[in-house]
Amino acid sequence: MTTLATEPALLLLGILLLTTVLAGTLSSRFGLPALIGFLGLGMLAGVDGPGGIGFSDFSFAQAVGTVSLIFILFSGGMDTAWSDVRRVAAPALALATVGVFVSAGIVAGAAMLLIGASLTEAALLGGIIASTDAAAVFAILRSTGLDLHGDVPALIEVESGSNDPMAIFLVGAVLLFIGTPDANPLDLLPEFVVQMAMGALVGLAVGFAMPWLLKRGGFRQGGLAFVISIAAALIAFGAAHVLSGNGFLAAYVAGLVAGNRNYPAKRTISTFQDGMAWLAQVAMFLTLGLLVAPSDLVPAIGPGIVITLILMFVARPLSVFLCLAPFRQFNWRAKLFVSWAGLRGAVPIVLATFPIVAGVAGAFSVFNIVFFVVLLSSLIQGPTIKWAARKLRIGEHGERAATREAVRPQGSPV
Repeated sequence: MTTLATEPALLLLGILLLTTVLAGTLSSRFGLPALIGFLGLGMLAGVDGPGGIGFSDFSFAQAVGTVSLIFILFSGGMDTAWSDVRRVAAPALALATVGVFVSAGIVAGAAMLLIGASLTEAALLGGIIASTDAAAVFAILRSTGLDLHGDVPALIEVESGSNDPMAIFLVGAVLLFIGTPDANPLDLLPEFVVQMAMGALVGLAVGFAMPWLLKRGGFRQGGLAFVISIAAALIAFGAAHVLSGNGFLAAYVAGLVAGNRNYPAKRTISTFQDGMAWLAQVAMFLTLGLLVAPSDLVPAIGPGIVITLILMFVARPLSVFLCLAPFRQFNWRAKLFVSWAGLRGAVPIVLATFPIVAGVAGAFSVFNIVFFVVLLSSLIQGPTIKWAARKLRIGEHGERAATREAVRPQGSPV
């Protein structure tokens, strides 16, 4: 691969970032998620497109995706009100654990029965594609005008910010069994519990420490306060990982706790982290787009369509209705909307790089199917989120009307 001198490389990087933003803005004007523009520009800049950039470093792409997700989750946590989390914590946890597991099982079974995938490929597909994507969910919900303090949007956001650990655990379990066929699945359960608990604890600690440091240090403006917020996100992820916790959960919890406390420069830090999250999305989707040559997706079209339909109309709805059955505040309309708003994005694509880096047979085929599923589900679900919310009466007007109807005594005037 031809290497560029530093100056031309930086110029090319700047042009790519700017063009990617413009592509995302253009796709949004047509009612499509910005990630479609980001990924599309990456594919056009790649080896099959006019850009002709040859890029196939999956390890580097995985690293870019990991760092990007840290800041996306940290920023998403900062923008989430604790009062919303408190109301939807139990159902969100159910969706983030049992829901992901159920979706993964259904997708894996369908992959074996309908597209002839091997047990290994089916298990990887199920685990990789089962979780919703925080970057896609945060971006879509914030652009639809929905009341983000309603229970339904809050549930979707909290779920997307906390379900990555389960997906990572499932993919890691499959990779473990590939390397160690005689491993006992029950031996992994304590590890998952430790990951969740330690990730949450580290996130809490960092979330409390960042405001305390900003207060004691007198960082009332930007500059060093921004540096501290970046350090907090990275420390939350890294410390959790070192202590056998889940770093992504720690980053989200740290942002959630810090975002709901009062301290100097809070508003400017929140704005700065929002910018960091957008930069992370642009860099991540551009990098992931560069990995894929459009010609490689042709064999994935058939299997990708099947898996997408199973995911959207079978796996996701069944897991949502099952997990939300005990929670009576969510009627069938809310459950349908939560099912439809389970967007996939960068997380599945990043997870799909894990088997490739590990050298698993058939991993490239799995990656291409996952990439196609993300593209297709984004093209179908992204533009229709607002329409679905209106039809199902979800959002500020619909939820308040439903709440008034639920609490109004019989025979009282409307």
